[in-house]
Amino acid sequence: MQLLTVDHFTGCVNETFVAQLDDGTVDFQLVEARSLPARAPAGFRSPFSLLFRNTAAVVLPQQTYRMRHGRLGEVGIFLVPVAMERGGFLYQAVFG
Repeated sequence: MQLLTVDHFTGCVNETFVAQLDDGTVDFQLVEARSLPARAPAGFRSPFSLLFRNTAAVVLPQQTYRMRHGRLGEVGIFLVPVAMERGGFLYQAVFG
């Protein structure tokens, strides 16, 4: 598998990623994909951040989720809950 970059995700903003859980699946909407200001050394990817929204009634634990997307296929993404909104929770993934 190739190294993921922010360019893989920018065209997926507002689209659904489906995470596989032990007892079913849960949907996450990608709400932001942005480059981070740090410069990567030559030969390394530039750091970036992803922000997902989920409407579950309870916060899910930080962990790596196997997520499926129509164009990207299946990817493992480590999500950390970072905020609670009226309709659910926000989760962030940071790639260095």
